[in-house]
Amino acid sequence: MKDIVVVGAGKIGRIVARMLAETGDYSVTLADRDRTALARATQDTAVVPAALDITDWEALRARLSGAFAVVSAAPFQLTAPIADAAAATGTHYLDLTEDVATTRRVKALAEGATSAFIPQCGLAPGFISIVANDLASGFDTLDEVKLRVGALPQFPTNALNYNLTWSTDGVINEYIEPCEAIRDGRLVQAAALDEREEFSLDGVRYEAFNTSGGLGTLCETLAGRVRTLNYRSIRYPGHCAVMKALLDDLRLRERRDVLKDILEQAVPTTMQDVVIVFVTVSGKKDGLLVQETFARKIYAERVNGIVRSAIQITTASGICAVLDLLAEGTLPQAGFVRQEDIRLDAFLANRFGRAYARGEDARAAA
Repeated sequence: MKDIVVVGAGKIGRIVARMLAETGDYSVTLADRDRTALARATQDTAVVPAALDITDWEALRARLSGAFAVVSAAPFQLTAPIADAAAATGTHYLDLTEDVATTRRVKALAEGATSAFIPQCGLAPGFISIVANDLASGFDTLDEVKLRVGALPQFPTNALNYNLTWSTDGVINEYIEPCEAIRDGRLVQAAALDEREEFSLDGVRYEAFNTSGGLGTLCETLAGRVRTLNYRSIRYPGHCAVMKALLDDLRLRERRDVLKDILEQAVPTTMQDVVIVFVTVSGKKDGLLVQETFARKIYAERVNGIVRSAIQITTASGICAVLDLLAEGTLPQAGFVRQEDIRLDAFLANRFGRAYARGEDARAAA
Protein backbone atom coordinates (compact mmCIF):
# COMPACT_ATOMS: atom_id res chain seq x y z
CA MET A 1 0.00 0.00 0.00
CA LYS A 2 1.49 3.31 -1.08
CA ASP A 3 1.50 6.31 1.26
CA ILE A 4 0.00 9.47 -0.25
CA VAL A 5 -0.06 12.94 1.28
CA VAL A 6 -2.78 15.28 -0.01
CA VAL A 7 -2.16 18.91 0.93
CA GLY A 8 -5.25 21.12 1.14
CA ALA A 9 -8.61 20.21 2.70
CA GLY A 10 -10.66 22.48 0.45
CA LYS A 11 -13.35 21.74 -2.13
CA ILE A 12 -11.13 19.50 -4.25
CA GLY A 13 -8.48 18.23 -1.82
CA ARG A 14 -10.96 16.52 0.47
CA ILE A 15 -12.54 14.70 -2.49
CA VAL A 16 -9.14 13.60 -3.83
CA ALA A 17 -8.20 12.20 -0.42
CA ARG A 18 -11.49 10.38 -0.02
CA MET A 19 -11.44 8.91 -3.54
CA LEU A 20 -7.92 7.58 -3.13
CA ALA A 21 -8.63 6.13 0.32
CA GLU A 22 -11.83 4.43 -0.87
CA THR A 23 -9.83 2.25 -3.28
CA GLY A 24 -8.05 0.49 -0.42
CA ASP A 25 -4.84 0.71 -2.45
CA TYR A 26 -3.50 3.88 -0.85
CA SER A 27 -2.85 5.00 2.70
CA VAL A 28 -3.90 8.64 2.59
CA THR A 29 -3.01 11.54 4.86
CA LEU A 30 -4.81 14.86 4.38
CA ALA A 31 -2.78 17.84 5.56
CA ASP A 32 -4.05 21.36 6.25
CA ARG A 33 -3.47 24.02 8.90
CA ASP A 34 -7.23 24.38 9.45
CA ARG A 35 -8.12 21.74 12.04
CA THR A 36 -11.85 22.33 11.64
CA ALA A 37 -11.67 21.76 7.89
CA LEU A 38 -9.59 18.63 8.47
CA ALA A 39 -12.08 17.19 10.94
CA ARG A 40 -14.95 17.83 8.54
CA ALA A 41 -13.08 16.42 5.54
CA THR A 42 -11.93 13.20 7.21
CA GLN A 43 -15.04 12.32 9.21
CA ASP A 44 -16.27 8.77 8.50
CA THR A 45 -13.36 8.08 6.13
CA ALA A 46 -10.11 6.13 6.22
CA VAL A 47 -8.22 9.37 5.56
CA VAL A 48 -5.79 10.37 8.33
CA PRO A 49 -5.89 14.09 9.24
CA ALA A 50 -2.64 15.94 9.82
CA ALA A 51 -2.47 19.55 11.02
CA LEU A 52 0.33 21.16 9.02
CA ASP A 53 1.47 24.67 8.22
CA ILE A 54 3.28 24.32 4.90
CA THR A 55 5.29 27.47 5.60
CA ASP A 56 7.04 25.38 8.28
CA TRP A 57 9.73 23.88 6.04
CA GLU A 58 10.97 21.26 8.49
CA ALA A 59 7.47 20.04 9.33
CA LEU A 60 6.50 19.85 5.65
CA ARG A 61 9.65 17.98 4.76
CA ALA A 62 9.15 15.53 7.64
CA ARG A 63 5.57 14.89 6.55
CA LEU A 64 6.62 14.04 2.99
CA SER A 65 9.62 11.93 3.96
CA GLY A 66 8.94 8.30 3.03
CA ALA A 67 5.69 9.03 1.16
CA PHE A 68 5.22 7.68 -2.36
CA ALA A 69 3.65 10.91 -3.61
CA VAL A 70 2.34 14.28 -2.54
CA VAL A 71 -0.75 15.74 -4.19
CA SER A 72 -1.01 19.52 -3.91
CA ALA A 73 -4.59 20.76 -3.77
CA ALA A 74 -3.47 23.95 -2.03
CA PRO A 75 -4.04 27.45 -3.47
CA PHE A 76 -1.64 28.23 -6.29
CA GLN A 77 0.29 30.74 -4.14
CA LEU A 78 1.28 27.91 -1.77
CA THR A 79 2.24 25.28 -4.33
CA ALA A 80 5.94 26.11 -4.77
CA PRO A 81 7.04 25.17 -1.22
CA ILE A 82 5.30 21.81 -1.55
CA ALA A 83 7.18 21.15 -4.78
CA ASP A 84 10.43 22.20 -3.11
CA ALA A 85 9.84 19.74 -0.26
CA ALA A 86 9.01 16.95 -2.73
CA ALA A 87 12.31 17.54 -4.52
CA ALA A 88 14.20 17.52 -1.22
CA THR A 89 12.64 14.22 -0.10
CA GLY A 90 12.53 12.39 -3.44
CA THR A 91 8.73 12.24 -3.34
CA HIS A 92 6.62 12.08 -6.49
CA TYR A 93 4.78 15.36 -6.95
CA LEU A 94 1.40 16.13 -8.56
CA ASP A 95 -0.61 19.34 -8.48
CA LEU A 96 -3.72 21.06 -9.84
CA THR A 97 -2.31 24.52 -10.48
CA GLU A 98 -3.20 26.63 -13.49
CA ASP A 99 -0.59 29.22 -12.54
CA VAL A 100 2.06 29.54 -15.25
CA ALA A 101 4.83 30.85 -12.97
CA THR A 102 4.32 28.00 -10.51
CA THR A 103 4.57 25.43 -13.29
CA ARG A 104 7.84 26.94 -14.46
CA ARG A 105 9.17 26.52 -10.93
CA VAL A 106 8.05 22.88 -10.87
CA LYS A 107 9.68 22.23 -14.24
CA ALA A 108 12.97 23.65 -12.99
CA LEU A 109 12.84 21.43 -9.90
CA ALA A 110 12.23 18.38 -12.10
CA GLU A 111 15.58 18.72 -13.84
CA GLY A 112 17.73 15.90 -12.50
CA ALA A 113 15.09 14.89 -9.94
CA THR A 114 14.86 11.28 -8.77
CA SER A 115 11.07 11.47 -8.61
CA ALA A 116 8.35 12.47 -11.08
CA PHE A 117 6.98 16.00 -11.18
CA ILE A 118 3.54 16.14 -12.81
CA PRO A 119 1.85 19.54 -12.50
CA GLN A 120 -1.53 20.66 -13.88
CA CYS A 121 -3.33 17.34 -13.39
CA GLY A 122 -6.90 18.59 -13.22
CA LEU A 123 -9.45 19.50 -15.86
CA ALA A 124 -7.87 22.52 -17.58
CA PRO A 125 -4.97 22.34 -17.55
CA GLY A 126 -4.95 18.58 -17.40
CA PHE A 127 -7.48 16.42 -19.19
CA ILE A 128 -8.03 19.04 -21.87
CA SER A 129 -4.37 18.78 -22.97
CA ILE A 130 -4.56 14.98 -23.05
CA VAL A 131 -7.57 15.20 -25.39
CA ALA A 132 -6.04 17.89 -27.62
CA ASN A 133 -2.76 16.03 -28.04
CA ASP A 134 -4.57 12.78 -28.81
CA LEU A 135 -6.64 14.43 -31.55
CA ALA A 136 -3.60 16.29 -32.92
CA SER A 137 -1.54 13.11 -33.16
CA GLY A 138 -3.88 11.77 -35.85
CA PHE A 139 -3.09 14.57 -38.33
CA ASP A 140 -0.30 14.71 -40.90
CA THR A 141 -0.06 18.48 -40.43
CA LEU A 142 -1.89 20.76 -38.02
CA ASP A 143 -3.69 24.02 -38.68
CA GLU A 144 -5.82 24.97 -35.66
CA VAL A 145 -6.16 23.55 -32.14
CA LYS A 146 -8.88 25.20 -30.04
CA LEU A 147 -9.62 24.23 -26.45
CA ARG A 148 -12.75 25.39 -24.62
CA VAL A 149 -13.71 24.40 -21.07
CA GLY A 150 -16.32 25.62 -18.62
CA ALA A 151 -17.53 24.74 -15.13
CA LEU A 152 -20.99 26.31 -14.98
CA PRO A 153 -24.08 26.28 -12.79
CA GLN A 154 -26.94 24.32 -14.31
CA PHE A 155 -29.36 26.98 -13.06
CA PRO A 156 -27.78 30.47 -13.15
CA THR A 157 -29.81 33.16 -11.37
CA ASN A 158 -27.57 36.21 -10.96
CA ALA A 159 -26.15 38.93 -13.22
CA LEU A 160 -22.84 37.09 -13.44
CA ASN A 161 -24.66 33.97 -14.70
CA TYR A 162 -22.18 32.12 -12.50
CA ASN A 163 -21.73 30.34 -9.19
CA LEU A 164 -18.49 29.59 -7.37
CA THR A 165 -17.72 25.95 -8.10
CA TRP A 166 -13.99 25.84 -7.30
CA SER A 167 -11.13 28.01 -5.99
CA THR A 168 -11.98 31.73 -5.93
CA ASP A 169 -8.27 32.56 -6.00
CA GLY A 170 -7.89 30.36 -9.07
CA VAL A 171 -10.78 32.05 -10.91
CA ILE A 172 -9.40 35.53 -10.22
CA ASN A 173 -5.89 34.50 -11.25
CA GLU A 174 -7.00 33.11 -14.59
CA TYR A 175 -9.05 36.28 -15.29
CA ILE A 176 -6.02 38.54 -14.72
CA GLU A 177 -2.78 36.82 -15.75
CA PRO A 178 -1.51 36.76 -19.37
CA CYS A 179 -2.66 33.91 -21.60
CA GLU A 180 -0.27 31.88 -23.73
CA ALA A 181 -1.32 31.12 -27.31
CA ILE A 182 0.06 30.45 -30.77
CA ARG A 183 -1.08 32.87 -33.46
CA ASP A 184 0.11 32.64 -37.09
CA GLY A 185 2.66 30.09 -35.94
CA ARG A 186 4.18 32.40 -33.30
CA LEU A 187 4.03 32.06 -29.53
CA VAL A 188 2.22 35.10 -28.13
CA GLN A 189 0.74 36.34 -24.89
CA ALA A 190 -2.88 37.46 -25.07
CA ALA A 191 -4.89 39.44 -22.52
CA ALA A 192 -7.31 37.59 -20.26
CA LEU A 193 -11.04 38.26 -20.93
CA ASP A 194 -10.27 39.27 -24.55
CA GLU A 195 -11.17 37.64 -27.89
CA ARG A 196 -14.69 36.81 -26.79
CA GLU A 197 -16.73 34.49 -29.01
CA GLU A 198 -20.17 32.87 -28.88
CA PHE A 199 -21.30 29.37 -29.83
CA SER A 200 -24.10 26.90 -29.10
CA LEU A 201 -23.88 23.44 -27.60
CA ASP A 202 -26.98 21.25 -27.46
CA GLY A 203 -29.06 24.36 -28.20
CA VAL A 204 -27.65 26.39 -25.28
CA ARG A 205 -25.82 29.63 -26.07
CA TYR A 206 -22.41 30.23 -24.47
CA GLU A 207 -19.58 32.73 -24.62
CA ALA A 208 -15.88 31.96 -24.37
CA PHE A 209 -12.90 34.23 -23.78
CA ASN A 210 -9.19 34.07 -23.01
CA THR A 211 -8.16 32.91 -19.54
CA SER A 212 -4.72 32.10 -18.22
CA GLY A 213 -3.15 28.71 -17.62
CA GLY A 214 -5.56 26.36 -19.37
CA LEU A 215 -3.09 25.23 -22.03
CA GLY A 216 -0.53 23.95 -19.59
CA THR A 217 2.60 23.04 -21.57
CA LEU A 218 0.75 22.50 -24.85
CA CYS A 219 2.13 25.67 -26.48
CA GLU A 220 5.65 24.39 -25.94
CA THR A 221 4.74 20.92 -27.18
CA LEU A 222 3.04 22.06 -30.40
CA ALA A 223 5.29 25.05 -31.18
CA GLY A 224 6.40 24.96 -34.83
CA ARG A 225 3.65 22.48 -35.73
CA VAL A 226 0.42 24.49 -35.55
CA ARG A 227 -0.77 27.83 -36.96
CA THR A 228 -3.33 28.59 -34.24
CA LEU A 229 -3.57 27.28 -30.70
CA ASN A 230 -5.67 28.88 -27.96
CA TYR A 231 -7.62 28.19 -24.80
CA ARG A 232 -10.78 29.95 -23.65
CA SER A 233 -13.10 29.51 -20.68
CA ILE A 234 -16.78 28.90 -21.35
CA ARG A 235 -19.41 30.97 -19.53
CA TYR A 236 -23.02 32.01 -20.13
CA PRO A 237 -23.37 35.24 -22.17
CA GLY A 238 -22.93 38.42 -20.13
CA HIS A 239 -20.39 37.09 -17.64
CA CYS A 240 -17.35 38.51 -19.41
CA ALA A 241 -18.76 42.05 -19.52
CA VAL A 242 -19.52 42.07 -15.79
CA MET A 243 -16.07 40.75 -14.90
CA LYS A 244 -14.43 43.40 -17.09
CA ALA A 245 -16.40 46.07 -15.25
CA LEU A 246 -15.25 44.73 -11.89
CA LEU A 247 -11.62 44.28 -12.88
CA ASP A 248 -11.09 47.33 -15.08
CA ASP A 249 -13.72 49.98 -14.37
CA LEU A 250 -13.66 49.39 -10.60
CA ARG A 251 -9.92 48.54 -10.72
CA LEU A 252 -10.32 45.43 -8.62
CA ARG A 253 -7.55 43.68 -10.55
CA GLU A 254 -5.31 45.79 -8.30
CA ARG A 255 -7.14 44.61 -5.17
CA ARG A 256 -7.56 40.86 -5.50
CA ASP A 257 -8.33 40.41 -1.82
CA VAL A 258 -11.27 42.81 -2.09
CA LEU A 259 -12.58 41.09 -5.22
CA LYS A 260 -12.27 37.69 -3.54
CA ASP A 261 -14.23 38.90 -0.52
CA ILE A 262 -16.96 40.38 -2.74
CA LEU A 263 -17.34 37.20 -4.78
CA GLU A 264 -17.35 34.86 -1.78
CA GLN A 265 -19.84 37.01 0.14
CA ALA A 266 -22.20 37.68 -2.76
CA VAL A 267 -21.94 34.73 -5.17
CA PRO A 268 -23.15 31.42 -3.72
CA THR A 269 -21.53 28.07 -4.35
CA THR A 270 -23.53 25.28 -5.97
CA MET A 271 -23.28 21.53 -6.27
CA GLN A 272 -25.63 21.58 -9.29
CA ASP A 273 -23.12 22.27 -12.01
CA VAL A 274 -22.01 21.02 -15.40
CA VAL A 275 -18.52 20.77 -16.87
CA ILE A 276 -18.18 21.31 -20.61
CA VAL A 277 -15.16 20.04 -22.54
CA PHE A 278 -14.96 21.19 -26.17
CA VAL A 279 -11.81 20.59 -28.26
CA THR A 280 -11.56 21.17 -32.02
CA VAL A 281 -8.52 20.26 -34.13
CA SER A 282 -8.16 20.88 -37.87
CA GLY A 283 -5.38 20.07 -40.30
CA LYS A 284 -4.39 17.83 -43.19
CA LYS A 285 -4.98 14.09 -43.44
CA ASP A 286 -4.00 12.38 -46.69
CA GLY A 287 -3.93 15.78 -48.39
CA LEU A 288 -7.43 16.79 -47.23
CA LEU A 289 -8.30 19.56 -44.75
CA VAL A 290 -10.15 17.77 -41.93
CA GLN A 291 -11.66 18.84 -38.60
CA GLU A 292 -12.21 16.60 -35.56
CA THR A 293 -14.03 17.55 -32.36
CA PHE A 294 -14.27 16.14 -28.85
CA ALA A 295 -17.30 17.54 -27.01
CA ARG A 296 -18.55 16.28 -23.68
CA LYS A 297 -20.70 17.35 -20.73
CA ILE A 298 -20.22 15.96 -17.23
CA TYR A 299 -22.83 16.62 -14.56
CA ALA A 300 -22.89 16.55 -10.77
CA GLU A 301 -23.87 13.17 -9.38
CA ARG A 302 -24.16 11.15 -6.20
CA VAL A 303 -21.08 8.98 -5.60
CA ASN A 304 -21.09 6.45 -2.75
CA GLY A 305 -23.99 8.33 -1.18
CA ILE A 306 -22.31 11.74 -1.39
CA VAL A 307 -23.31 14.46 -3.87
CA ARG A 308 -20.25 15.64 -5.77
CA SER A 309 -20.23 18.59 -8.11
CA ALA A 310 -19.12 18.13 -11.70
CA ILE A 311 -15.99 20.21 -11.10
CA GLN A 312 -15.12 18.09 -8.07
CA ILE A 313 -15.63 14.89 -10.07
CA THR A 314 -13.63 15.98 -13.10
CA THR A 315 -10.78 17.68 -11.24
CA ALA A 316 -10.35 15.01 -8.57
CA SER A 317 -10.75 12.18 -11.09
CA GLY A 318 -8.09 13.78 -13.28
CA ILE A 319 -5.38 13.89 -10.66
CA CYS A 320 -6.34 10.53 -9.15
CA ALA A 321 -6.13 8.88 -12.58
CA VAL A 322 -2.67 10.34 -13.18
CA LEU A 323 -1.54 9.14 -9.75
CA ASP A 324 -2.86 5.67 -10.53
CA LEU A 325 -0.98 5.60 -13.85
CA LEU A 326 2.17 6.74 -12.07
CA ALA A 327 1.77 4.10 -9.35
CA GLU A 328 1.33 1.28 -11.87
CA GLY A 329 4.45 2.36 -13.78
CA THR A 330 2.68 3.57 -16.92
CA LEU A 331 4.22 7.04 -16.58
CA PRO A 332 7.89 8.04 -16.22
CA GLN A 333 9.12 7.68 -12.66
CA ALA A 334 11.47 10.67 -12.70
CA GLY A 335 11.69 14.15 -14.17
CA PHE A 336 9.07 16.44 -15.64
CA VAL A 337 5.94 14.76 -17.04
CA ARG A 338 3.60 16.77 -19.25
CA GLN A 339 -0.13 16.11 -19.40
CA GLU A 340 0.15 15.50 -23.14
CA ASP A 341 2.58 12.65 -22.39
CA ILE A 342 -0.43 10.72 -21.06
CA ARG A 343 -2.36 8.59 -23.55
CA LEU A 344 -6.08 9.35 -23.74
CA ASP A 345 -7.08 5.69 -24.04
CA ALA A 346 -5.08 4.79 -20.92
CA PHE A 347 -6.60 7.71 -19.03
CA LEU A 348 -10.21 6.86 -19.96
CA ALA A 349 -9.65 3.17 -19.17
CA ASN A 350 -8.45 4.03 -15.68
CA ARG A 351 -10.91 3.53 -12.80
CA PHE A 352 -10.87 7.27 -12.06
CA GLY A 353 -10.62 8.45 -15.66
CA ARG A 354 -13.88 6.65 -16.45
CA ALA A 355 -15.67 9.65 -14.93
CA TYR A 356 -14.98 11.43 -18.23
CA ALA A 357 -16.04 8.42 -20.27
CA ARG A 358 -19.44 8.55 -18.50
CA GLY A 359 -20.08 12.11 -19.68
CA GLU A 360 -22.58 12.98 -22.39
CA ASP A 361 -21.41 13.64 -25.92
CA ALA A 362 -22.52 17.09 -27.09
CA ARG A 363 -23.20 18.80 -30.41
CA ALA A 364 -21.96 22.25 -31.26
CA ALA A 365 -23.02 25.03 -33.62
CA ALA A 366 -21.35 28.35 -34.37
